[in-house]
Amino acid sequence: MQDYRDHDAVGLAELVRSGQTTPEELLAAARARAAEVNPRLNAIIREVDPPAPQGPAPEGGRPFEGVPFLLKDLHQDLRGVPTSGGSRSLKDLPAAETAAVVERWVEAGLVIFGKTNTPEFGAKGITEPHAFGPARNPWNPEHTPGGSSGGSAAAVAAGVVPCAAASDGGGSIRIPASACGLFGLKTSRGLLPHGPAHGEPMGGTATDGVVSRSVRDTAAMLDVLAGPTDVSGYLGGGIPGDGFAAEVGRDPGRLRIGVTSDSAINADPDPEARAAVRRAADLLTELGHEVVEVASPVDDARLAEEFLTTWFVHCAVAVAEAREASGAGEDAFEPDTRVMAALGRATSATDYVRAVEGRHHHVRRLAAFHADHDLLLTPTTATPPPRVGAFDLPAPVALAQRVLLAARAGSVLRFTPIVDQLISENLGWVPYTQLANLTGRPAMSVPLHWTPAGLPMGVQLVGPLGSDARLLRLAAELEQAAPWWDRRPAI
Repeated sequence: MQDYRDHDAVGLAELVRSGQTTPEELLAAARARAAEVNPRLNAIIREVDPPAPQGPAPEGGRPFEGVPFLLKDLHQDLRGVPTSGGSRSLKDLPAAETAAVVERWVEAGLVIFGKTNTPEFGAKGITEPHAFGPARNPWNPEHTPGGSSGGSAAAVAAGVVPCAAASDGGGSIRIPASACGLFGLKTSRGLLPHGPAHGEPMGGTATDGVVSRSVRDTAAMLDVLAGPTDVSGYLGGGIPGDGFAAEVGRDPGRLRIGVTSDSAINADPDPEARAAVRRAADLLTELGHEVVEVASPVDDARLAEEFLTTWFVHCAVAVAEAREASGAGEDAFEPDTRVMAALGRATSATDYVRAVEGRHHHVRRLAAFHADHDLLLTPTTATPPPRVGAFDLPAPVALAQRVLLAARAGSVLRFTPIVDQLISENLGWVPYTQLANLTGRPAMSVPLHWTPAGLPMGVQLVGPLGSDARLLRLAAELEQAAPWWDRRPAI
């Protein structure tokens, strides 16, 4: 077991290729570790019979042959297996076809043996679905592993798998990576494919990916995933000629990096968030980069409003689609989901289009920033990982929620404390991550800081469109200068 946990995914694949171990032995080790820790973490919510590759092995073999792997239970469909999206409504509805990214993972040789916990429809930065119960953080199970890829991050941090599938529509790779001491990269818009069942989740702001313990695992996974399919809406681009894995270890050059902890959503981030950024800024300076203090390059209050407007509308669509597919009634959805969907239904088409078109304002502001700065450095989260249950509604607010939902008063909900609670819950501790989603820019969370209580807190770096390779080069440099591989939770 310890030998298994001492290797990343690239390393395990090398052991299989060299004959030092077998896929069967690795799968047995992964399942044994899951049996040991999952009862405490609730990271894996469904076991899966590993699907076999359908196509011939490429010359040189499959890059991740025999490596155990977990899917996130949101959009990452495997034909014949339910994709619940964290919802009771879809818990037992098998997927009709396999998602493009899942096909690529299978063809790469990954051994998929389970699906991981996620909040209902991925709509929160915590992972506490009513359908499966809360996922817990291996560094302290009283705290959240973040969301919405919280189950995947918890499984990786606990050593069940070296990396796991994730996705990011508002920070859902970077938030749990930060909370669990992992590396997480949200790629440039269009770099990774969607489909065939889903075109552009969250109107193009969401993308698939992984959370991992090593930078090279994420880079090698990009080589597996990057590039369009026949049904992709974009040609994509930004793929290095010799692949992303080759970028790891290359000199990123001397970068000019603007740093800020400013946030209109959380005007007073936790001192540990500021400490994480200071540590990262000092390290980057020691490595020869130029780090300068800046103000937030965008109007993040406006950005948050536009993000939530589109988020609520997409939540309404997700609920409607789930009801149509499953025949479920409204009581099959969590109260918070019903509130968000009601707010979405109460949003006019004009307001929705205005919010979507507003993204271009932030793109231009961020482009102006990147004309003078290679990267933007911020905290990944404004606070350490909250305790499980920290965002449960107070009893009076929950009662008002039920009354308004029963009265179908969606337009009234806008003016109640319920919405303030939802904003606090969704964005208060994670105000920095939505920028990269709405602008389509790549961003990563790098695990460089732990609080005195032993909880991880990452820092975020945002680059211009197509700078994924630059981010990987810098991440590898940081990993070399301040290694995090040997930092593991006690669980």
